[in-house]
Amino acid sequence: MRVLVTGSAAHLAAPLLPMLCNRREIEAVIGFDIRPSRFSHPKFSARTGDIRQLDLTLLDAVDAVIHLAFVVLRGRTSPRDMHEINVTASQRLFTAAREKGVKIVHLSSASVYGQGVLLQEEAPFAPLRGFLYGEHKAELELWMAQHVPAAVRLRPHIILGRQAQPLLLFILRLPVFLRLPEPQPQLQCIHEQDVATAIVAALLADASGPFNLAAPQTYDFRSLVRRRHPHAVGIPLWLARLWLYLAWKGFGAGAEPGWLDGAQHTLTLNCRRAETLLAFRPQHSLEETLEESAVRR
Repeated sequence: MRVLVTGSAAHLAAPLLPMLCNRREIEAVIGFDIRPSRFSHPKFSARTGDIRQLDLTLLDAVDAVIHLAFVVLRGRTSPRDMHEINVTASQRLFTAAREKGVKIVHLSSASVYGQGVLLQEEAPFAPLRGFLYGEHKAELELWMAQHVPAAVRLRPHIILGRQAQPLLLFILRLPVFLRLPEPQPQLQCIHEQDVATAIVAALLADASGPFNLAAPQTYDFRSLVRRRHPHAVGIPLWLARLWLYLAWKGFGAGAEPGWLDGAQHTLTLNCRRAETLLAFRPQHSLEETLEESAVRR
């Protein structure tokens, strides 16, 4: 099998690419990203460019595409450009892949749900308003369900680990937490290595449709912070939103304030479908995932 990986310089590509290249079934991996890839392997070759101008003849040389390319943190990217990259360019790629008979494995997100308890894949989409990343993931998935129903759509919860998004790791290590009313919202996470394993399982399995991915244990952010910082201070949501807004608007750093809204709502997933159809179970516990993510490098 020959595989095209978009977003091959992204955080999740770090654990995924070696896993793919070490599989006997994988003959070659072609990476595509706007940034150069640091990964090197005899089976791996890389191309650079904007996903909006991806040469679709690349699909003639592969059997499957793993789509990781997505703008996660908006920074100074305009809403129009972010939508073109996240939605329009993805639709173009998937349409061409369908026409050429290329298998599609798309990394979506649990953010499509917004909030809920032990949600199954049939749960309606309700991404948090103003959280463009979640809104784009939901829009693209709804399109995929209609136009490329044979595609695999993986919906991981918060992805943590040594290679996780720096903003997530920064927030995780702060000695402060959001002051929220009781009961504290419950969340889940999943280790980056487990997500990579699920991607490979979906690639090699005869499977299609959506799959939730999360470690079974739940946590609340206040308890998590206080475990590492017993004297951590609670700050009001408005202050955290102001800080994030100033960093985003003033320096183009991080993400829009809508990112914080997810911390106010419980979101947990039922992952039985991945367990049954992909034979997938996370191998990293909540404790070790959070511990690894909290350690400064």
